[in-house]
Amino acid sequence: MFFREHHGAVAKTGGPVIGEALNNFILILKTCLQPNKDPQMRLKLFTILSQLLQKASETVNSQGLFPSYLETVIKDILAPNLQWHAGRTAAAIRTTAVSCLWALIHCEMLSPKEILTVKDGLMPQIIATMDEDSKITRLMACRIVGVFLKVCGRQFDEDKFTTTYTEVLKRLDDASCDVRLAAAHTLTNWFKCLEDSDVKSAMESHIEFLYQELLIHLDDPDQNIQNAVLEVLKEGSVLYPELLVKEIEGVVHKHQTPVYCNQLLRHIQSAKESAL
Repeated sequence: MFFREHHGAVAKTGGPVIGEALNNFILILKTCLQPNKDPQMRLKLFTILSQLLQKASETVNSQGLFPSYLETVIKDILAPNLQWHAGRTAAAIRTTAVSCLWALIHCEMLSPKEILTVKDGLMPQIIATMDEDSKITRLMACRIVGVFLKVCGRQFDEDKFTTTYTEVLKRLDDASCDVRLAAAHTLTNWFKCLEDSDVKSAMESHIEFLYQELLIHLDDPDQNIQNAVLEVLKEGSVLYPELLVKEIEGVVHKHQTPVYCNQLLRHIQSAKESAL
């Protein structure tokens, strides 16, 4: 009942007041956003939360107190609602949960230190949402995984590296160009993390496979994708340059636009010369 009477007022006036009554607000969210509660109500409330988080400094964090509730927001509110359930409303709820998480990361409310503490609980679910029907969910999920890699990818073990790239790579075949570009950017971060990781040698066969797959996308009909994949491969070339050269030489004659392969070969050659 409280929610029905107040949600309109919260959405319209909201603002700094929420920052002052944060304890009650978080309690309402925690109670009303449990997966066993009415889906339509959860969707409405999540939509409001997502809007508030986009202007966090003027709303939920107007008093600077929101960070102390982050753990509750992530573990008790976002994580349970990222779990897959059938149906359109459930999918829409996952989209708003992902957008809340992206808003927290984007406005830097979720600091690198915070990301480290929540990544294990959230990473599998975010990777799962990269397969959603909703383009915006796939896009935000790719971006979130990219940030997670940037912040804590160096601590990943072999399994985490493997699961991550396997799922991100699928998004290079996405129907949406935006998602494909986001996936390319995330793979650049993936390679960066591996450069100084202890598991680099254990990942060699995976890296070889990724080189082969990326070289296919380097000949994409869309020039934006070609440029993005070229950047990924430049970053990745640092790991096993000779291996990549061998792979390029094996496919360059099949490419419609071999100019990208040649640019990549020149990049590897000049990196080798400057290392001497």
